[in-house]
Amino acid sequence: MSEQVRVSTLVGRTLAKLGVGHVFGVVGSGNFDVTGTLMAEGIPFTAARHEGGAATMADAYSRMSGKVGVVTTHQGCGLSNAITGIGEAAKSRTPMIVLTADTQAAAIRSNFKIDQDGLARSVGAVAERIHSPATAVADTVRAFRTAVNERRTVVLSLPLDVQDASSADEVSAVVVPEPLKVRPDAAAVEQLVALISAAERPVFVAGRGGRGAREEILELARHAGALVATSAVASGLFNGDSHNLGISGGFSSPLTAELISGADLIVGWGCALNMWTMRHGRLISAGTKVAQIDVEDSALGANRPITLGLLGDSALTAADALRSLQSEHPEPVEKYRTEANALAIKQGSRWRDVDTEDLSTETSIDPRVLTRELDTLLPAERIVAVDSGNFMGYPSQYLAVPDEFGFCFSQAFQAIGLGLYTAIGAALAQPHRLPVLGAGDGGFLMGISELETAARLKLPLVCIVYNDAAYGAEVHHFASKHPEAELSSVVFPDTDIAAIARGFGAEGVTVRTAADLETVRPWVAAYEAGTQDRPLVIDAKIASDGGSWWLAEAFQGH
Repeated sequence: MSEQVRVSTLVGRTLAKLGVGHVFGVVGSGNFDVTGTLMAEGIPFTAARHEGGAATMADAYSRMSGKVGVVTTHQGCGLSNAITGIGEAAKSRTPMIVLTADTQAAAIRSNFKIDQDGLARSVGAVAERIHSPATAVADTVRAFRTAVNERRTVVLSLPLDVQDASSADEVSAVVVPEPLKVRPDAAAVEQLVALISAAERPVFVAGRGGRGAREEILELARHAGALVATSAVASGLFNGDSHNLGISGGFSSPLTAELISGADLIVGWGCALNMWTMRHGRLISAGTKVAQIDVEDSALGANRPITLGLLGDSALTAADALRSLQSEHPEPVEKYRTEANALAIKQGSRWRDVDTEDLSTETSIDPRVLTRELDTLLPAERIVAVDSGNFMGYPSQYLAVPDEFGFCFSQAFQAIGLGLYTAIGAALAQPHRLPVLGAGDGGFLMGISELETAARLKLPLVCIVYNDAAYGAEVHHFASKHPEAELSSVVFPDTDIAAIARGFGAEGVTVRTAADLETVRPWVAAYEAGTQDRPLVIDAKIASDGGSWWLAEAFQGH
């Protein structure tokens, strides 16, 4: 006779058997048992200070580890606290499970009663639930399979009465087959090859959907004479290639923007080609042809008219296109991959290599100088997380990363305050790398409760806080559009963030000049010696940049 177990136990065991990687959450009575089961099954658990932080930690962990992250919440308010992080994950198509308790169907007067399924769907997540003891395993497998195979964020609700019931189901045979990759239609590949063959200045831009296709895309680019670039979320993918332009879009250096806008063919590989990546379309010149490859038909042409939409896996499509191209043209062609372009790219594709005026004063440091110096000072084997704000182009463009798993960019929901959470989740996904956060003072203070989590975990995390005592994006945006506007709503007194950080158990230093960065060296030395077990918060009092170069691009049309 099969063992009778609580449904909450069964769900936890099933998720563990399926191979979830890490659980983040705030535990209350509704999710205490299922979280305990996951821990007992050997799944690491990180207790966050707020469900919003836990959700984004799980999101970042999933993106950077290749495993499914889980966030667990109490019913009602626990889930609603996490909803911004869930929305970010859903809009980024992060495979993630939100394991949340729910009120009993009959508890219509419960203080915790909300429409959890409706709430999940409202931010783009998939709503699933454990319907009964008899279906608990199947419901859990369906949720996991949707997350992995469809690359979706799934909110799995466990009603209290159902999770307290008993079931005799088994989890020993649970398995989710890996999804088959979508091979492109041969005729569509020929159309793509024809466009590539006819182009004189092709540029390939890879997004999140191209992250597993580095070598295939590069081989095709080298044979076809194409330059390569990435969207921000895939930054680092083409590191080491001589004709890698870096990030396409608002963060682009002048040279990168010039070469992309000079293309007569742009091919997007798992890339949305949206307003951020294409600067509201201005990087696509008149007459330029545009091809887009994606595994979802709904993504093709979703953000702009395209010449060709091709349904297929990026790696398979690039490999098939290369074979076809080689059959027609056995030898590689130069086209846009000239030695002159390679030299220009080496000298000017990254903003840190572009000469700019130093805006530093006696009491504030130019954010470009700050980030350039830290890029040299901090170990190169790093994973960079970036919050949202006027400052965000500096860590994105001035801090080098080893590869596409060295840059975690949580910007799909355009929410500030997610940076610290992102850095913690990314750090746990890539523990061999130095985690580095770039955040503004507004976003950092918004999420600062999780600094205690980083200190408790003894993470050697570097937090670079670009402190302009304001919501800088709003200050610069509204000041330029409405010079007479009253800005007191977005300007604050200077805050000693370094002192606050020390109160959380981190080290804190204040930086006003490049010379002040010497205070960072002892922390780095301890990290390199393997003895560093405290976060470092750099409270950088930055000089005004008058609105960063990317901000003008970002606010076009706002």
